[in-house]
Amino acid sequence: MRHRPTFAALSLVLFAAALPLDAASRRGFSLAVVVDGCEAPEYEHAGRLYVEALRGRNFSLRVVNPTSERIAVALSVDGRNVIDAKRTSAQGAAKWVLAPGETIDIPGWQVSGETSRRFFFTETSRSYAKWLGDTRNVGTIEAAFFLEKRRQPLRVPGVTGRVESEASSGEARDHAGEPAPPAAAAEPGRDAGAAQRKSEADRFAATGIGDRTDFSVQWVAFEKERNPAARIAIRYEFRRELVALGVLPRADDALAGRERARGFEPRYAPDPDSRR
Repeated sequence: MRHRPTFAALSLVLFAAALPLDAASRRGFSLAVVVDGCEAPEYEHAGRLYVEALRGRNFSLRVVNPTSERIAVALSVDGRNVIDAKRTSAQGAAKWVLAPGETIDIPGWQVSGETSRRFFFTETSRSYAKWLGDTRNVGTIEAAFFLEKRRQPLRVPGVTGRVESEASSGEARDHAGEPAPPAAAAEPGRDAGAAQRKSEADRFAATGIGDRTDFSVQWVAFEKERNPAARIAIRYEFRRELVALGVLPRADDALAGRERARGFEPRYAPDPDSRR
């Protein structure tokens, strides 16, 4: 059923079929990076969760509601809300609303009520964050899951049961496609070392804004709890950086090879007679 634009929450017009939970989870809530229909392998390191960014490849974000109630999910990529590309707190962000038990794959930046533009892995210098003029949080994906606030019953004399007040309405704004100011020019007087570091940072992984794809959404009313029920954060980098951080072993690392050694293998003892 369609609603008038109310609150800053989105819901898919078409509901996706439930999918199995194979991704990083918190209390059953799940966020996964999906490439070519498969969830990307995840690596835990130093208290963080990492995935490998595959240069030039499109990806989508899979979020799961394991509960029997509606939930709202604030979702950011490179520090930007994927609905309106704004930098906000999780509490203040426009959110996706998932039905009980629903799983959805969000393919990209939502630029209108009918269209999104695909996420893809690229260098920071070619990223959407660079175009928006702020690359401080590139390489990050985060989801905050909010339960729906339970309304208190309004007791009316002579009437039994529960009577819930109607949610107040407001005008929804669709401004994800608004042009952003160009990236700020380099400040005069910056030393060569700072310029070099900036140049190197431009080669790190970030998310671009790619091809258009049909993805219809509608605004719905949702009153959330004050604090999120769960948060999941993912860091992504190209393989070179994952190796440098120690998340993945070096290809020629002898010590890493020793870590793959096993005590038992399904083989037989060599028979000296077989060599005569």
